[in-house]
Amino acid sequence: QLELVESGGDLVQPGGSLRLSCAASGNTLDNYAIGWFRRAPGKEREGISYASRNGVHTKYADSVKGRFTISRDNAKNTMYLQMSSLQPEDTGVYYCAASRTLSTAVILTSDYQYNTWGRGTQVTVSS
Repeated sequence: QLELVESGGDLVQPGGSLRLSCAASGNTLDNYAIGWFRRAPGKEREGISYASRNGVHTKYADSVKGRFTISRDNAKNTMYLQMSSLQPEDTGVYYCAASRTLSTAVILTSDYQYNTWGRGTQVTVSS
């Protein structure tokens, strides 16, 4: 059974950058479509970035488009979220998620489509 563990969350100043990692174990990540979600204080969980099994197809929420980049290294069984130009509204707990798909090209864009979740890593953007 796949397990996911996020890391890389930190306190960063506005305008700064962070890279989150999500290490998978128990199964090979290349069988899974992946996504990153976040929950800001007082708000519902929000999907922010998704990638297909082959990593070719990606999608971003408007709130992070052009600033965040999702990637995966299937050889390392790890996915990443590179975040730049961070703003206070990016503050929240960030979660990685994965779900097995038959197609290597499909993107899953709703949280109910994911059946494996990490426990989250805190990102705080503040001066």
